[in-house]
Amino acid sequence: MKKIAILGSTGSIGTQTLDIVRNYSGELQVVALAAGSNVELLEKQVREFQPKVVAMWSEKAAMDLKERVSDLEVSVLAGMEGLLSVAVFPEVEVLVTAIVGMIGIRPTIEAIKAGKDIALANKETLVCAGHIIMPLAKEHNVSILPVDSEHSAIFQSLNGEPKNRINKILLTASGGPFRGKRKEELQNMQVEDALKHPNWSMGRKITIDSSTLVNKGLEVMEAKWLFGVEPEQIQVVVHPQSIIHSMVEYVDGAVIAQLGIPDMKLPIQYALFYPDRRVMNEKKLDFFELQNMTFEKPDTETFYGLKLAYEALRSGGNVPTIYNAANEKAVALFLEKKISYLQIPEMIERSMSKISKIENPGVEQILETENRVYEYIAGLV
Repeated sequence: MKKIAILGSTGSIGTQTLDIVRNYSGELQVVALAAGSNVELLEKQVREFQPKVVAMWSEKAAMDLKERVSDLEVSVLAGMEGLLSVAVFPEVEVLVTAIVGMIGIRPTIEAIKAGKDIALANKETLVCAGHIIMPLAKEHNVSILPVDSEHSAIFQSLNGEPKNRINKILLTASGGPFRGKRKEELQNMQVEDALKHPNWSMGRKITIDSSTLVNKGLEVMEAKWLFGVEPEQIQVVVHPQSIIHSMVEYVDGAVIAQLGIPDMKLPIQYALFYPDRRVMNEKKLDFFELQNMTFEKPDTETFYGLKLAYEALRSGGNVPTIYNAANEKAVALFLEKKISYLQIPEMIERSMSKISKIENPGVEQILETENRVYEYIAGLV
């Protein structure tokens, strides 16, 4: 019985992880959960999966939950202290980090120090702190298992191959709902337009990120740390059908790819059972149904958030944090309809030019950088 904990259990990745637990209840056991403020859903999860400890980011929500589950033997905690308790809970073997934002960094670090394997779905962990996380994981002999579909595909394509023979990583992107559009066509795009992803069912923030290609920029940064490659070795390929989830090209010209229908459950389940594979009773890829598979270069002039990501990655230090924080704040403002769609990459670019660079930042400096970016953008708005 493999015992797991989930940070972000009420979100898209968290709920799909629990779907897999339902299918393999005899082999997976949830011992700890954490969520933001969705008390109603977390209560249902607690009653179904009977974890021993749960945490909510919101103090008020935690108090509400505590009253609701007072008939159960479960410890209810709050805030960062609660997240850390879930992350290092002694029985946990694998921590699924599906929480959104930089609040995922500290729990991940403490989980690694406690010897927990990490099923990683929190982008900020590697984007902002990859220089801390990867050496720490190596030091504590902990596996970082990517849950993101593209990184899982790369991870699978590397199995059994010498890591020092990679020529380049081919990171696929659907292109989002605005693929093929020019900048002038994006001028009046509304929140509802940007949330219409053609292939994937995801949370609101990541769906907006997909439409701007910023999500792909964040994935480029993650790939650098996960697979030990240079920015020049990571090439984004727009593949609208989302059948090939990513590829690895080796020095001899061979390209190995992982294919499948667009479904996040496959990479989640792969991470939970790695190195084993288990039956998944979902629709399988049928090559006879495929009409075609097409590939395009990304338009980095219109969707220049991707180009800015490469700039941030090459700059290093806290610049990826500036990029991430500026995007996070700008997307939140766009979802609240306080800024226009095209102001998202504008705010990222302005933040990168205004906020001071720090070489080799520690966790506190990363969090301070985030706050400075938030204050800067608040001043712009």
